[in-house]
Amino acid sequence: MTNNELTKSLPVSKQMVWEAWLQVKRNGGSAGIDKESIRMFDVNLSGNLYKLWNRLSSGSYFPPPVRTVYILKKQGGKRPLGIPTVTDRIAQTVVKQYVEPMLDQQFHPGSYGYRPGKSAHDAVEQCRQNCRQYAWVIDIDIKSYFDNISHAMLKQLLQAYIRDKWVLMYIERWLQAGVEQEDGSITTREKGTPQGGVVSPLIANLYLHECLDKWMLEENRNNPFERYADDIVVHCDSKEAAEKLLESIRIRMGLYGLELHPEKTKIVYCKDYRRDKEHDNRSFTFLGFDFQPRMRKSNRGGRFLCFLPAISKAGKKKIRGEMQAVLLIKDTEQTIEDIAGRLNSKLRGWINYYGKYEKWETYEVLWYLNKRLVKWVKNKYRLTGLNDGVKKYRELKLATPKLFYHWRLGIN
Repeated sequence: MTNNELTKSLPVSKQMVWEAWLQVKRNGGSAGIDKESIRMFDVNLSGNLYKLWNRLSSGSYFPPPVRTVYILKKQGGKRPLGIPTVTDRIAQTVVKQYVEPMLDQQFHPGSYGYRPGKSAHDAVEQCRQNCRQYAWVIDIDIKSYFDNISHAMLKQLLQAYIRDKWVLMYIERWLQAGVEQEDGSITTREKGTPQGGVVSPLIANLYLHECLDKWMLEENRNNPFERYADDIVVHCDSKEAAEKLLESIRIRMGLYGLELHPEKTKIVYCKDYRRDKEHDNRSFTFLGFDFQPRMRKSNRGGRFLCFLPAISKAGKKKIRGEMQAVLLIKDTEQTIEDIAGRLNSKLRGWINYYGKYEKWETYEVLWYLNKRLVKWVKNKYRLTGLNDGVKKYRELKLATPKLFYHWRLGIN
């Protein structure tokens, strides 16, 4: 640390700001309310980073309002997504990288979301294993979780877990930062933390750690759970135990200003389906995977039911929609290389994520893409019959077998 840095009042070094910038640049993302993109910020990188370091290390940094975009929910309606400015994302990353190692070691092993060394696949796999051992599941949905976090309670928690006053100061400023509304006006939040903020997942994890995870460890140690942010599954031995625990969780959430969604929260049976057919719920969705009874073949040639995850119906629908948006069957102006270029990164992501379990169900969606490509080829080359389209499609695939990511894997 230089002499100049030692004169500053807060322990924010230039190296911390530089490392935060590298992380923000890797993550990418849109411009904030100031309309400054990452590329624009990079033009005067040295000056911009110095200015930010100077303000952060002197305690004079105040976050600008958060730009709001609205994304469609699967069940209808819109969800607000907050987009901080590039400068503010760097500032938040400085604080996150400083405080995360201290907070993360406090968190419960059943918490997987936004934690170093943990992934959604880890959570799904643990859920799969627990469904083999426990007959009942509580599928928990918190109504608008990020929007309903109590600022007063969160500040108390932050003070209990974080000793660095400068970190507390900056997190409080982010909580109080203005938020853009649909009409363009700026308002101040009285509760909640914007989805899209860099520090939001960390402090949201802390809130549920105290509200749920720690309480489960102390009061319900025999009920394992998986939590990925606010997506939660709890395992129980019996329906009666599940009903009792669900009511306790409902009360516990209420103490922290949170409410369970009455329709989306449910108790699910996941064991011997042939004998117990009277149960209302025999499936649930967790992190994009539908857990439900699935038929399997035994080593002796027989068939039996297992409760297993696979790509969800909602996931399939979303993928088909994205394919349709890119591959317009009547748009013959674009080339097949254009289509592949726009789809390949998506295909890679879908296959790597959803293909983890029951690959053939993920491949079904990719076969849909192949069928759509055949129709596009037919129009592109002005062929008369569908069989001619299939023939031409196969010719193109034979000539460029690695053009589409799923072609490389032999998904025909």
